[in-house]
Amino acid sequence: MKKIKKIKIKINGKFSRINENLTLSTILKQLKIPLKKVAIELNLEIIDKNKISKIKLKQNDKIEIVHFIGGG
Repeated sequence: MKKIKKIKIKINGKFSRINENLTLSTILKQLKIPLKKVAIELNLEIIDKNKISKIKLKQNDKIEIVHFIGGG
């Protein structure tokens, strides 16, 4: 049986260990992040939400998730 390799990433300043080869969309689904109400930054670059299912996370990636809050 093949052992699943773990990688370390940082999400909103907190380190997490995840399985290698997970996509950004998989992580967001696991965290129950509503895509319509957030902006996603990966390694200081804003990510197009249409591309999150194609982005595989790598060791030491840094993800910032910013929630939009209405008001006035």
